[in-house]
Amino acid sequence: MAPTPARSDGGGTGERPPSSGASPDRTERNGDGPLLLVGRVVKPHGLRGDVIVALSTNRDERVAAGSILADVAGTQYRVVRSSPHQGRFIVTFDAVTGIDAAERLRGTELFAPPLDDPGQLWVHELIGSRVEDTTGRPLGTVEGVEANPASDLLVLTGGALIPLRFVVDTEPGVRITVEIPDGLLELG
Repeated sequence: MAPTPARSDGGGTGERPPSSGASPDRTERNGDGPLLLVGRVVKPHGLRGDVIVALSTNRDERVAAGSILADVAGTQYRVVRSSPHQGRFIVTFDAVTGIDAAERLRGTELFAPPLDDPGQLWVHELIGSRVEDTTGRPLGTVEGVEANPASDLLVLTGGALIPLRFVVDTEPGVRITVEIPDGLLELG
């Protein structure tokens, strides 16, 4: 089954939970469900087949030994080892040996299944949800999540921005309830 582009639980900064900073990205599908974009092979590192991986998530366990990542075609890569390197990771995949094999992976997007982490808000679960205030008044639909140092922002249809710190309840993929200060949506 060919992967279908969609949105992910992370993005600009990847699959990160929105409370940590994220914006929408892509999801691919496999036979078991969605695969979320979690990183990209930047370039080879050395002569033995190691690669530099830039994660688009703050979840370093995505490149922990034993992790399985996949490319858009569904080819799987098992992580043998990884180590942090200048804000990215040097990763050794079990089936990648030599610089030529590593070079062929340059630019490859890497996908993984969603993590089961109760209590976290995930971008892929927020996209498409309707947003309402605590009185039930509809405010719009989430089109994206934009990273922001103070608090990530829900991007609603029509361009309204609501900081995630105002989320008081969620029904993943369906509804988000926010308690916003008076006048917030009238600004700008």
